[in-house]
Parts: sequence; structure tokens; C-alpha cells
Amino acid sequence: MKTDVIVIGGGAAGLFCALTAGQRRRSVLVLEHAEKVGKKILISGGGRCNFTNLHTAPDNFLSGNPNFHKSALARFTPQDFIELVKKHRIAFHEKKLGQLFCNESSQQILGMLLDECRLTNVEIRVNCRVQSVEKPGDTFVVETSQGRFESESLVVATGGLSIPKMGATDFGHRLARQFGLKVTEMRPALVPFTLAEGDRKILSPLSGISVDAMAKFGKRQFRENILVTHQGLSGPAILQISSYWKPGEAIEIDLLPEADAETLLTNECDSGKELKTVLSQFWPQRFAQAWATIQGGSKPMRQYSNKELRAIAERIHHWRITPNGTEGYRKAEVTAGGVNTDELSSKTMESRHVPRLFFIGEVVDVTGQLGGFNFQWAWASGFAAGQSA
Repeated sequence: MKTDVIVIGGGAAGLFCALTAGQRRRSVLVLEHAEKVGKKILISGGGRCNFTNLHTAPDNFLSGNPNFHKSALARFTPQDFIELVKKHRIAFHEKKLGQLFCNESSQQILGMLLDECRLTNVEIRVNCRVQSVEKPGDTFVVETSQGRFESESLVVATGGLSIPKMGATDFGHRLARQFGLKVTEMRPALVPFTLAEGDRKILSPLSGISVDAMAKFGKRQFRENILVTHQGLSGPAILQISSYWKPGEAIEIDLLPEADAETLLTNECDSGKELKTVLSQFWPQRFAQAWATIQGGSKPMRQYSNKELRAIAERIHHWRITPNGTEGYRKAEVTAGGVNTDELSSKTMESRHVPRLFFIGEVVDVTGQLGGFNFQWAWASGFAAGQSA
């Protein structure tokens, strides 16, 4: 079977690329190895799909080349996707920080993409495993579990390594290397931290407790909740900072980002309260007690010198903790790293050395922050390739 465009991967980027190419009257075939397309779309945002972010900007993304993603993001914006959502009469709302969610279900976003694919006669095959890809001349030859397919253009939208139980593999990276493209080092991103046994012993009884905080690493900082888990730390602020963290180094957490801890503590000097009681005015009681234990125990406030209170305040605003690792791809929302952007056109996502070969979405070395940015990259990179494939 011969077609204009084959898209390998029926996730967000692959489907959007397919419908975009279909709108140009290209014949398009999507090959998906799982039993259904869009599985990550369905689970995202707690089942409501955080489908974009109003504040999308280049700085919300990590890449070996910080300029690479600017072109695609500028040519397909959050507003462009919102127009499509409105056209399909899907109700949505802004939750916080520019994050847009469906009012009802992420199934609506997947349904919208599939409706658009149907309108442009995109063919989708599920349970279709790609066995080999070759390009003997000007045509790509794709051997699969459902037979042999040929195309003029090939788009690789196979995602990263995150959440292997949903079928994530390194297929796209292997295919890139097969055709001579470089792939950068990869690591789990937007992922919970694990802690060394000493810290974990003290904190794990607090599993499930969250605290409003500012997580910092290097020049990056994120103000949202942190969540204590049985293994270590999670929550939005931790997931965000994990993408920038370097193994073996400490992160810093400001546990009272909107207050002056020294003033608050000094004001309680004559109250007769214990330190843990004072701290529980700002944090959940069990967290306050555990944190006081980590800092050497709790005693009545009047027994602390001004110097000691200053030191405690300093630790509240600059709590340094060194993760001993992360929970890995099993829990990571995305994969950092991927197909080296130096190998691709930033305008079309086409390989610079293999004509008509495109890479889009998470398989590429562009990783968004938490909050709808990775979906916006999927739509934008899919649109860029779909305009050219």
C-alpha cells in the first residue's frame, strides 16, 4: 500500500500532524502499536487533559538548543488550539497559572482529534507493530505486523521513555540512529525524587501531606505545593525542579515563601509555645513536628537565643535536601533529551540529512515544564511537520 505520509505513533503529536497533513489533501496513514490511540491524552490532567497553557513561552522548555522550539511555537500558538477546541464546542476552564483543562473529560480532546482525522480521510491502524523501516530510494518502506506500507514522507511521533506500562519504548530514538541522526542523553523529567534512608525514615510517615513552598535549583525556582511520599518528595514544585536537577546535588526549598520566618519566630519568643507548635500555625501539624525533629528537636520558644532563631529561620527559607535519585521513567511524566535538534529543521521538523523524514513531539530533545506545555509542543511540532510532510 502506497500513501503520501506515514505517521508512526498515534499520540498527541502524531494525530495532530496527521490531521494537519490531511487538511493539505495528503493521504495519511497513522500506525499505532497499542490497542488504541491517544492513551496519554486520556490519563492527562487527572482525566481532564491540561491541553495547553495560555502563558506558553520559549523559556518554559528545556532543550540542548534553547532557540530551536521558538519557530514552531510561534506558528501554532495556544490560541490556535483553543480555536479548534471552541469549534468542537468543548467547554474548558483555566485552573491556575494559565493551565487549561476540559470541564468534562480528556476523551473530548481525543474525540476532537479523531473527528478532524476522519474529516480529512486519515487512516489509523492500531495494534500495528513496526518491524523495520528502510529507504531504498525516494520512498520509505515500512514493514509491520499488518503488512508492508510505502510513503513519500515518514513522521516519527513515538514519544519518549516515560510510563513504560503504557507502551513507551525507545523505538523513535533507535530509528533516528539508524538513519544517522544523533540522540542526546536522556533522563526522566517531571519526576518525583527519592531520598536517602535517613531523610526518608523521618519524612515517610508524613506521606500524603503537602505544603506550599518554593523549590529551587540553580537559577530555577517554582512556587507550588510539595508533597511528601513514601519514597521521598513529589508535588508540582518538585516535579518542575526535577527537570533541571543534577544527580548528587542538593535542591533548596523555601517553606515560607511569602513570610519572614525570623520575624514570625521572634514574635513568639515570650509565648511559652514549643517550636513545633509555632510551626504548625503555618504547616500541617505532623509536618511541623517532623521538620523540627530534622532540625534537632523542638523546645519552648523562650529557650532559643536570637542567634538560634536566626539559624532556624535561615533553614526554613533555605532547607537543603539532597535527593539520592528519582522514581525513574515509571513515574516520570516526560523524557528529557531525545533526537538532537541540530539534526532537524526548526521550521519543518524535517531531518537535515534524510529528506522527508520528520521527528516531532516528545521523541525530540524539547521538554516542557508542567502545566500543559508538553501538549502545546506536541500540537506545534505536529503542525510544523504536517505543513510540510
